[in-house]
Amino acid sequence: MQDQENQAVPQADQASGAAPEQPTLEAQLASSEARLAEMQDAFMRAKADGENIRRRAQEDVSKAHKFAVESFAEAMVPVKDSLEMALALEAPAVDSLKEGVELTLKQLTAAFERNRLLEILPKQGDKLDPMKHQAVAMVPADQEANTVVSVLQKGYMIADRLLRPAIVTAAQAK
Repeated sequence: MQDQENQAVPQADQASGAAPEQPTLEAQLASSEARLAEMQDAFMRAKADGENIRRRAQEDVSKAHKFAVESFAEAMVPVKDSLEMALALEAPAVDSLKEGVELTLKQLTAAFERNRLLEILPKQGDKLDPMKHQAVAMVPADQEANTVVSVLQKGYMIADRLLRPAIVTAAQAK
């Protein structure tokens, strides 16, 4: 029986010699710690990049808010200059004053158009649009109910956003 045990030991040594050598626990631990350090470094870099992107985005939004009216202000400066020149005249003639006001209005209209500030001026008989019109009175009229009878004040939109609704009177139902 002892011979069988002696034979088993050399066979086990032969089997272990044929298989690839297993890394020791210390080597596996060192490898895992190295991978952990790499991943922790990558995580910290990604976290820092995320913070930098967030900070830059906040700065961009802040600048956008701060300078949002810059192009509109640039368009309005010549209008102000024209008005100041008209007021600086000692004794302007009515015709020249009217002509100056008309030119200033053209400048203002051009400034509005460049900055996508659009008028809302419904015509008589247009269907009342509660998204663009504010009816302050319903009056009897010879037209279809809930249509514009008269415009009391123009409305304005900036791009697709309502700035001020047009104030109108509307036809009441007969």
